[in-house]
Amino acid sequence: MPQMIFVNLPVKDLERSKDFFGKLGYFSNPQFTDETTACVVISETIFVMLLTEERFRQFTKKEIADPATSTGAILALSAESRQKVDELADAALAAGGSFANDPMDYGTMYGRSFQDPDGHLWEVMWMDPAVVEGGQNG
Repeated sequence: MPQMIFVNLPVKDLERSKDFFGKLGYFSNPQFTDETTACVVISETIFVMLLTEERFRQFTKKEIADPATSTGAILALSAESRQKVDELADAALAAGGSFANDPMDYGTMYGRSFQDPDGHLWEVMWMDPAVVEGGQNG
């Protein structure tokens, strides 16, 4: 079985967050979704666990950072083309996400970023497959 990643994020409004990710084309796995948690399937090996803040607190003794005022992580997703980067970033903005940073265009690498409704920072990146396969620096 390939290694998987489950990114756990605290959210203020679970339904709003589920709706946001649904508008990006992702779905919640009902087997791991209830009134306090939603398991959003990004790919066969990438999952985002959206947890109400109350539920999230059960897994940590630390304070929950406010992603509206601080950045604890940048969640980056790959895209198969520059066009797919734009499609996902534009969909996020239309679905209630907000602008985060100017687009990054390095010729062989292109990316855009946005914040989800809770302020978590996301990046969508495309890298030229020839550069990736050849091990060249962009």
